Amino acid sequence: MPTRDQEFEQLRPLLSSIAYRILGSVSEAEDAVQETWVRYAASPTQPASVKAFLSAVVTRISIDVLRSARRRREEYVGPWFPEPLLSDPYEDPERAAELADSVSMAALLLLERLSPLERAAFVLREVFGFGFAEVAAAVGRSETACRQLVVRARRHMETGRTRFVADQREREELAVRFFEAFKEGAIGNLMEFLAADVQLVGDAGGKAPQWGRGVVTGAGNVARMLAALAVPFARIGGVVEPHEVNGQPGAIFRDRDGRVVNTWTLDIADGQIQAIRAVVNPDKLRHVGPVADAWAVVRDTGAARRS
Repeated sequence: MPTRDQEFEQLRPLLSSIAYRILGSVSEAEDAVQETWVRYAASPTQPASVKAFLSAVVTRISIDVLRSARRRREEYVGPWFPEPLLSDPYEDPERAAELADSVSMAALLLLERLSPLERAAFVLREVFGFGFAEVAAAVGRSETACRQLVVRARRHMETGRTRFVADQREREELAVRFFEAFKEGAIGNLMEFLAADVQLVGDAGGKAPQWGRGVVTGAGNVARMLAALAVPFARIGGVVEPHEVNGQPGAIFRDRDGRVVNTWTLDIADGQIQAIRAVVNPDKLRHVGPVADAWAVVRDTGAARRS
């Protein structure tokens, strides 16, 4: 018979994935999972369903954390993005499509529009396939109330979704060609990949360099900015490492010493890049690896461009 520790470790990937989708933060999700273990270890009785019990506990903890975090996010400097997730710890072949879609930056930003209870109910029911009885136990509401929460959440999510969804292989192939064009730094080549109203949006949180107000709009403007960055960044030893981020094509930017400068995710639909989302805030990158001094990278890149 497995010990409590073994049971918990078997379910840790699921708990982490639930917490991340509710919170949009790798670090906060890890803390929520750890607190779940503390409560489980201290419980005097063994639950009939360990999965249901632990899922309910991590959900309640995440709801409480989210309520507190929302007040901080209202005071956040500039655009706010979830912390980048390089790989989802939970795998379920039967729900692979829902899992991949629900962890994308676009989906997580839509989840931000929901109340904490709507978000939790939607994640448990629509993403992980929990029954309404289990959802009700997790969020502390009746099954009828939970059905209403899910209906409202689904309506909000469907309203904000992109109309054209690209095949995963098509997205990956387009991303490969885009990053090759980016390294060359040719404006004309870059514009071929960008939607006319594409946005380049950066989350620096006031703790790293930022362009303007954090948003550049339009294929021409975005292509010119990318072209101005690409070659000088390479000259100072910067590396663009294509990498899946939040289930989407993206990249990790590193300085000459391999430290993380930022991460990018590409929103691709209808054969073009609709948005490039860059996470530059060092507080959101520490789980990715050692973080670079972004101010120094920008300064050196600017010097390389002028020379």
